[in-house]
Amino acid sequence: MVRNPLARALLLPFSLLYGLGVSLTDFFYRQGLLKGVRFNLPVIGVGNLTVGGAGKTPHIEYLLRLLIKHLDVAVLSRGYGRKTKGFRYVSTRDSAETVGDEPLQFKRKFPEAVVVVVEDRALGIPEMLKSHPEVELVLLDDAFQHRSVKPGLNILLTEYSHPFTRDFLLPAGRLREWPGAYRRADVLIVSKCPPDLSREQAETLLAELQPLPHQKVFFSRYRYGRPYYLLDRRYTTLLENDWEVLLVSAIARTEYLLDFLQTQVAEVKSLEFEDHHYFSRYDVAQIKRHFDHLESPKKIILTTEKDAMRLELHRSYLQKNRLPVFVLPIRVEFLFGQGPEFDELVRQFLLEFKV
Repeated sequence: MVRNPLARALLLPFSLLYGLGVSLTDFFYRQGLLKGVRFNLPVIGVGNLTVGGAGKTPHIEYLLRLLIKHLDVAVLSRGYGRKTKGFRYVSTRDSAETVGDEPLQFKRKFPEAVVVVVEDRALGIPEMLKSHPEVELVLLDDAFQHRSVKPGLNILLTEYSHPFTRDFLLPAGRLREWPGAYRRADVLIVSKCPPDLSREQAETLLAELQPLPHQKVFFSRYRYGRPYYLLDRRYTTLLENDWEVLLVSAIARTEYLLDFLQTQVAEVKSLEFEDHHYFSRYDVAQIKRHFDHLESPKKIILTTEKDAMRLELHRSYLQKNRLPVFVLPIRVEFLFGQGPEFDELVRQFLLEFKV
């Protein structure tokens, strides 16, 4: 949300106009003038109400990790930021420019999954099934606002520190829809929670979110793994408490990541870019300059998995300048022992699915 009160006030009329358009679209869907397509196979949608930062990618990876050993799974994504258009299968040899950073990350980590980038999911699913009739489950990435497909299970994420209840519509805020749109969700996941979140704190937020009787609510956090070398993931390292770290990121919000790193190393310098930013040659030269200015002899560059997909476009420069760029992997964990309950909810949805 825009923090400057004057700027927010100036943007408010534009937010209201935007909200009028959103309300009109919602009205058309509720009246049946526009309809979402249902398919004869299970579809799970994962999305949020804001323009980023809630953790859709790690939660889709959680579902892939849970289901890929048992089912043939496909992931459909718009491929935000790619320089291509139309329907395209993602391969491990693609680049972020051709398919987008998140779809490439899915394919690299889960090569057995069918990963597709396409603007129109309603057309993309049947097109994908022509070549892959074996697919038994479709995961839709960032599809909460793309209502042309009606998922059988609709999962909505909201960040613990920035819940949708405290935000406002674009451009004054970061919401893509009115907060009341959360009612379309079957499952709410409060993401990026503090590891030590108490039951009392969770109950306070629950009261603020006001879930409907049918909506299940879960609380999740990130568990960070061992950093690996960007250019060869066989080489890993441990974060040490006497290290100085240059964090390079182009994600929606870095607070959660910075909070973690500040407990692990001596000092963190953060070099931040806009979400999904494509690093230029100038940018990577600036990264080198900032790294060279770090005074400690024990220093590394850290980046996120999503940013790594775009940084690797400058592989030759990183190799030539011997920049120690390491990638910090993450996994989703559910708090309060909710993991088995969430897994069972997904399994029951699949078992009870009817064409």
